Amino acid sequence: MIINIPENSDFSIHNIPFGIFSTEDRSPRVGVAVGEHILDLAAVAELDVFEFNTAVLEKDTLNDFISLGKEITNRVRKKIQHWLKDENSVLAGKPELFVKQSEAQMHMPVSVGDYTDFYSSIEHATNVGKMFRDPENALLPNWKHIPVGYHGRASSIIVSGQPIHRPKGQTLPNNADAPVFGPTQRLDFELEMGFICGKDTQLGESVSTEDAEDYIFGLVLFNDWSARDIQKWEYVPLGPFLAKNFASSISPWVVTLEALNPFKVAGPTQEPKVLPYLAYEGEKNYDINLEVGITPEGSEETKVCHSNFKYMYWNMAQQLAHHTVNGCNIHVGDMMASGTISGKEDDSFGSMLELAWMGTKPVKMKDGSKRKFINDGDTVTLRGFAQNGDIRVGFGEVSTKVLPAK
Repeated sequence: MIINIPENSDFSIHNIPFGIFSTEDRSPRVGVAVGEHILDLAAVAELDVFEFNTAVLEKDTLNDFISLGKEITNRVRKKIQHWLKDENSVLAGKPELFVKQSEAQMHMPVSVGDYTDFYSSIEHATNVGKMFRDPENALLPNWKHIPVGYHGRASSIIVSGQPIHRPKGQTLPNNADAPVFGPTQRLDFELEMGFICGKDTQLGESVSTEDAEDYIFGLVLFNDWSARDIQKWEYVPLGPFLAKNFASSISPWVVTLEALNPFKVAGPTQEPKVLPYLAYEGEKNYDINLEVGITPEGSEETKVCHSNFKYMYWNMAQQLAHHTVNGCNIHVGDMMASGTISGKEDDSFGSMLELAWMGTKPVKMKDGSKRKFINDGDTVTLRGFAQNGDIRVGFGEVSTKVLPAK
């Protein structure tokens, strides 16, 4: 192996995820995570080993690289895997091509033109329905027929490491007749995965479930920050607005769909039978272990959630097919989030709303403090990896500190 990759690294030779990094002497550019290092693809391009216009590797987003198409981007990934294993490859004896991740600054991997958030975990939707509606009829009548979603705000999607300020807005206190204005008292995380579109479509075109994977470049971890008290007051009749658009945080490395192929699994049985345009063949869910930790300021992390992407009722192919069935066009870099990923067990719920059950069951931290929702000074960290025998492919983490309201 050209470079040492620690055992159980998220960034094994089976992964080769793409991202945008910079250092003190390297401008933002395309890199690949390899163990604890980054392979500088712009520097590799100077060896004249790629047969495409390598100017795309010097850009500060992946959009132009992704636009080359999967035939080229997959070939680049396979070449890198081959070079890393070959002691006599073009990478041999060239330590200047590698940068330590600890010495690099990560940036938003893509320019996100449009962002859609789905609501595709049946366990999450059922939990929320029990809390806010009728426990006997927790799911709304449309939920098992369409992948419910809404258009979110692309401009406030940020990369791991960038802190957020507690948002302010209107809330309606219990037993009050009029709303008040101020910082949210119910700041929450939502454990999600996001996929990045890899091809454009024209207005009027639709993408089938059969072709959807050709239009998905890769995935990131996604924290859909939410202000529950603001949301409760505003969401009727048009859905989430200020409760969601203040920030969403993503992991910096984009794991390709091809790297996740060994982890495909069958999804839950869908009853009633879906309409033909949502029907699909084969395995479309992915066995990706997910966890969430909360680190109070000056204290140690407490793991509060262990979940898995395989639980999703609606899969990515169905989400994309539904999104485009009316002719809505998509662009390279568009991002679509899964919705909160909750399992059946109490510790697999993907939000504080569920974990603390609307504040009635506070979650204890290692330092003895308790959380109904997220406090100022808390850092929330999402992690994810897939493992199949010796093959491990991970996402690293998305970590965000909450600062007081401005």
